[in-house]
Amino acid sequence: MRSPQLRVPGKGWANSLFVLFFFLLALSTAARADCLDDAAIYYRLDPNLVRAIAWHESGMRPLAINRNSNGSVDVGLMQINSTWFPTLARAGIAPEHLWNACVNAYVGAWILSSNIARIGPNWKAVGAYNATSPEKQLRYANQIYARWQALQRAGASH
Repeated sequence: MRSPQLRVPGKGWANSLFVLFFFLLALSTAARADCLDDAAIYYRLDPNLVRAIAWHESGMRPLAINRNSNGSVDVGLMQINSTWFPTLARAGIAPEHLWNACVNAYVGAWILSSNIARIGPNWKAVGAYNATSPEKQLRYANQIYARWQALQRAGASH
């Protein structure tokens, strides 16, 4: 996995997400898979990796919602955790926007991309998508790796 860079010109990540959000709203209704692929390509991620996360997180269901034992909530296709809501709000993305599969896919890919930029292009960065403790990160990364391998074997990516 290569370390992705934000490619939308602007004055920082908040501007980038804001521009990206309105670009996505202008799109016609695209298939979830296309949004996942587009988001992965935009952030220079492996499309099968992003698909594996979406499949694991929501079963590819854009309206999935899950409440966590710590009181937070996971929303949509990529199960964006409510701890991200203040950060996303600064970029003009409200929690209800995450019900849009394309917005959710791009936000999830941005989170993964940010982890890779911060941690490095490794499975620990993938584990950090879901967990903060090293043990939970390892378990999550192993689950995603298994799904990623299955997608690789099936040739699911374009």
